[in-house]
Formats: sequence, structure tokens, C-alpha cells
Amino acid sequence: MNVFEVIRYPHITEKATALSEAGERQVVVLRVHPKATKFQIKAAVEEVFKARVESVRTAHFRGKRKRQGRFEGYRSDWKKAYVTLQPGQKIEFFEGV
Repeated sequence: MNVFEVIRYPHITEKATALSEAGERQVVVLRVHPKATKFQIKAAVEEVFKARVESVRTAHFRGKRKRQGRFEGYRSDWKKAYVTLQPGQKIEFFEGV
């Protein structure tokens, strides 16, 4: 799997922002490919962002049931990764904003 297929995009929420700002170690929350492993996620972050990774935690989410009128379907399942960077490392998505 290509490193750009592993990392989809940053998951920006209030909780994710609070995690990235709190403490001496920065935690970055990313939406990743559902079949990506922790080792692939770590390698992709280190290659794309040039930052040293300390640990990776993942969480799977099932797609919600949604309706459009009388038709019913499901959203896609997705995976979220909490990437903890080593002390002194930083990833900024919105620099100078």
C-alpha cells in the first residue's frame, strides 16, 4: 500500500485539537485506510511529515445507517489513528492561521 493511500486526511475536531496542544508530546489524529496496520501508519507519517513517531493507537468505526426518503443505506466503515510524536517533534496542519 502506498504511503499516500494509508493516510487519508487529518481528523480535526475539538478533542483532536485539545490532544495536539496538551502536554509535551503532540498527538495527531488522522483518518487512515481501514486495512492499514500500525506499522504502515507509523512508516507513512515518518515519510510524509518527516517527524519521529513514538506510538500509534487505532480505532475502527462502523458506518451509520442513513435514510434518504424511503431508501435506506449505510455510510462506509472507517478507521482513525492517534499518532503520538516523540518529544520535540511537531506537525502543523494550519500554520500561520
